[in-house]
Amino acid sequence: MDLTPDPLLVQLRKAVRGSLAALPVRPEVHGAPVTDGASGPARTVLDRLGADGFERPAAAGGLDLGLTAGVLVSEELGRAARGNPYRADALAADVGGPPGAALAGLEALPAGTGITARPRDGGWELTGTVTVDDPGAGRPLLVATRTGTGAVLVAVPAGAPGVRVEGGCWPPAVRFEATPVTAADVVASLDDAPAGPLARARLRQAAYLLGIADGAHETAVRYAGTRRQFDTRLRDLPAVAFPLARAMVALRATRAAVYRGAWLVDAVHDRAATGEGAGVADGTEALGSADAAATAPVVALATAAETARDVVRLCMQSCGVRAMTAELGLHRYFRLAAAEASRYGEPAALWRLAGAARLDRARRAVGENGAGRSVAMS
Repeated sequence: MDLTPDPLLVQLRKAVRGSLAALPVRPEVHGAPVTDGASGPARTVLDRLGADGFERPAAAGGLDLGLTAGVLVSEELGRAARGNPYRADALAADVGGPPGAALAGLEALPAGTGITARPRDGGWELTGTVTVDDPGAGRPLLVATRTGTGAVLVAVPAGAPGVRVEGGCWPPAVRFEATPVTAADVVASLDDAPAGPLARARLRQAAYLLGIADGAHETAVRYAGTRRQFDTRLRDLPAVAFPLARAMVALRATRAAVYRGAWLVDAVHDRAATGEGAGVADGTEALGSADAAATAPVVALATAAETARDVVRLCMQSCGVRAMTAELGLHRYFRLAAAEASRYGEPAALWRLAGAARLDRARRAVGENGAGRSVAMS
């Protein structure tokens, strides 16, 4: 992995950050802090920058910048405390789903357990209530559920029977009551493939959580550097400075995990596209190895979920009663972190998933080594 900054990605980050900074914010302490999906202000910024083409292959008219560019966009959206319309568009592009679709049900762990799919003639009936990215009516939905073959992503057209979007709450929810879908509506399998759509979606979400934590930390450090107490800056008091310093360490470690995961997924995808092997080594790890990339996305998401929760909490404590004022704006990061935890799982649940994946990987490795020794001895 090349740790030197990519000049193209540096320019891309500057363009996204500058464009998002020009958007007006919601200063209200109460109510939804952001608007997600196509109706949110961030949508216009992404359209103007052509973000839908960042990850798209060059053969399909895109820029072919890889998942790393998508991770960067998601991080900047979180850092600016905006909604994240990018994740739905990117996932739809990964699976060939309908454009402009909203995501529903991806937060359940294991993926797709929030919606029950009961078998019926020619397909299933969907029942359950889950959060949805965009409360706007008239948009198709990409719904995660589980069938007899495992977790799948199902495209539910706008206006399907039994679908009711509830936008009065935040995050918005969608309710399914015996909504019929067929096998033709299944657009992808949500397995743990190293470069599959679920792995890519987890890394984009991890980057969004990282951005939320980074934005909250920057706000707290700026406030602590100007606010004076006991005739000194808050930032110079050990009770404030040490937690903020620990938060910085957590942010850097999380950023390394997220971008390493994106790099591994890109490497696996590139080698699969060119037909090359996956065992090229750089002296430290197997580049693009499917084994190395297998657990990286869920580990990155678990790390980012924990970092977002802890860093935002520390930042709120460092700013005291001013944290929930409209001028400071930390309340937006606080509510975003809480909402994203409910959408994509608590850190403890994510770490259990990561531990199970690593244990399975270790068992398979031991089995393969044992088989190799048996063959050699015979």
